[in-house]
Amino acid sequence: VLFAKFWSLSVQPCRALVDEKFKVLVQKAPPGAQLTVRSHHHSENKHEWEAFGHYICDSTGPRGTYEGVEPMGLLWSLRPVPGSKPGLRLRKMNVETPMEVTVSVYQGHLSEDFSEQRALAAVVVERWYMAPGVRRIPVTEHDTMLCSGPGRFPAVLDLWGGGGNLMEYRASLLASHGFAALVLDYLTNELTKTTGKMMENDYFEVAFKFLEQHPQIVGSRIAMWGLSFGTAMTLKMAVYSNVIKLRCAVCYSGSHIQPVDGSVKDIKEKRENIRVTENQEVIFRDLTLPVPKDPAFKVDMGRLQCPLQVVVGLDDQSWPAYESAMDMKVMMEEAGNSHLLTLLTYPHTGHLIEPPYSPYVRTSILRPFPVKVLWGGETAAHSRAQEDAWRKTLLFLREHLYDMRNSAVTSKSNL
Repeated sequence: VLFAKFWSLSVQPCRALVDEKFKVLVQKAPPGAQLTVRSHHHSENKHEWEAFGHYICDSTGPRGTYEGVEPMGLLWSLRPVPGSKPGLRLRKMNVETPMEVTVSVYQGHLSEDFSEQRALAAVVVERWYMAPGVRRIPVTEHDTMLCSGPGRFPAVLDLWGGGGNLMEYRASLLASHGFAALVLDYLTNELTKTTGKMMENDYFEVAFKFLEQHPQIVGSRIAMWGLSFGTAMTLKMAVYSNVIKLRCAVCYSGSHIQPVDGSVKDIKEKRENIRVTENQEVIFRDLTLPVPKDPAFKVDMGRLQCPLQVVVGLDDQSWPAYESAMDMKVMMEEAGNSHLLTLLTYPHTGHLIEPPYSPYVRTSILRPFPVKVLWGGETAAHSRAQEDAWRKTLLFLREHLYDMRNSAVTSKSNL
């Protein structure tokens, strides 16, 4: 902590998991003084991100990258500094190191050129995805398991979306909350890059068997969590696989629309339905609309036998998640298994529903295509949805993966 003559700044806790809130306190400032509280992050890929709020001492702050007395806005409203490369998205690739954010206070209401100003006080905050005791265990070159300490844990098979790569930050946070998690790079691993072939059903079944037979996993308590494109595979495996027997499933921002007798690569795309905004942002949501009536082109949700939580943003511009969810609900009501469905819908919320306080991104470059994709949503509403959905998803997983009568839920470790 750096102290000016009349000012001091504290952030508590200054070291915590990314889904924990912190409090920002500025002291020794004269009443009525105008000040700017700013956060700054230098990302792993060498880009600069910032957020700021304007305040008057003993009053609420009306303007900045967020509004009101909202300390977590310093994280969820982070955005690339002016002049940055367009289409950036902030993602944590190395989960074994913290995300470091410098919180500073400046005199006056500043909106730019912070590097040319002297901060009155500053604190470096560490935001971790891995709590103490969480272990990262490479399984293959494109699979990683994360679990917390000794013992036996329920597990989550974590499937990311169409951007590919081995995205571990959600899995490591799940491990910090007492779930083992196996995350798969099923779209951009070396085999798919070399052969051009997508991973078939047996790939996911082998991963499930690995978890089922692992000595640290309770084999009868395994879930799948799919995001976006990962939802398609989660639902397909949950309904049709004779090997994968899930205790429950979670699906964010995805759909049940797919040729159920084909492979992932055969998912129907109506390319003429792609829209492009005047800012050259691509909207993919109409690719599979209208929702097909032909049962050969969607998972038979009436056959689902495990509890399912579906999370959708009502302003999703990348996938027809809401329309798909409504069709799934109808299918399950007609089949008599709608009691298995928990549906969470969020207004003004886009496609990329991330862990709490993750910076909101309305548009970014989607690799490996690459195109600039419009994800949708509004900053504050989307960020509130991320916080609420994460809390309810953890409760859903605990309810169905832990024996609440005979086993205490493992709480996250304090940092």
